[in-house]
Amino acid sequence: MTLNEGLRVGIRVRLAADLRLSTGPVTPEGETVAGFLALAAGTEGTVERVDEHERHSGKDVVEYERLTSLLESFGHQMPEASRKRLQENVASLEPAWIAHQAQKLRVSVRVRFDNGFLLDGAHAELFTST
Repeated sequence: MTLNEGLRVGIRVRLAADLRLSTGPVTPEGETVAGFLALAAGTEGTVERVDEHERHSGKDVVEYERLTSLLESFGHQMPEASRKRLQENVASLEPAWIAHQAQKLRVSVRVRFDNGFLLDGAHAELFTST
């Protein structure tokens, strides 16, 4: 299911697979307890928030964007040798740019389940619309 930020809030969703959640030590009244929760596939709830997380831009990607902008803005004014060297630099960084563009945009959701549980920061791929 594709969820877009700001859209699809309030829609009904269903957990597509069994989900196991565990926590570190929790200390109610001085006792140390490990927490564990399992939610079964098919558990339904309502989307309260959808967050899109930006792709990670490495140094090569930032440099590619900078050099491409420079080439587009001032390439026609540059001496031939400088323009050619700049084009070669852009070409050498192009694989990093292509890999960056191919990265999937991570979308997380906040879902309030019908049983009262609230799950925040879960991958949107864990849910299907009902």
